[in-house]
Amino acid sequence: MSFTKGDLLTKTRKLVNGLAMAKPVWLKAMEKSPPAVFPRAEKKVERICLPEDVYINKFYKKHPESLHEDPLKICDFDPTPSRIFGWRVLELKDQGVNEEEAIDVADMEYRLQKKAKKKAYKRLKEIARLRGTKPPPNPYPSAIKEIQAEEKKYVDDRFFNPRILEIVEKLKEQQAAEMQDRGRSAGM
Repeated sequence: MSFTKGDLLTKTRKLVNGLAMAKPVWLKAMEKSPPAVFPRAEKKVERICLPEDVYINKFYKKHPESLHEDPLKICDFDPTPSRIFGWRVLELKDQGVNEEEAIDVADMEYRLQKKAKKKAYKRLKEIARLRGTKPPPNPYPSAIKEIQAEEKKYVDDRFFNPRILEIVEKLKEQQAAEMQDRGRSAGM
């Protein structure tokens, strides 16, 4: 169907020339300065694949928990541990280390870094206990715990907010009334 092809200007011209539509007021101005025409992709847009992507996939196969534990912040400038892993493997390969050894070394460095973070937080908690103060929040929380911390307010609200408790009481009363009505209709 040829009438579906083209931009607004072309379609309108065809409709006006075919007497299917009255000439719009804006057509003359649009013919003098037509809108920009953007080139269309001839084929599907290819997926962007970086050199470290292969190693990032291997990292997630080795450490599937990292998908949920390591927070992925879109606005953050710090790369994710998986990307650092991929870069490190590429760096080691450029230095002449074979692929398997490079992956093992990068994996060992990731595990050591993770242990060091846990140890640092444990030490912070010990210092806080010795001082008798409240321990600081974890500077390296998992993504799941961050989400749970954000949702905690709403979960607590469900149990302690008087307005919500009133709504729950009303719903319970309605359910009890419905159950009584069903019992009466079944008894007849």
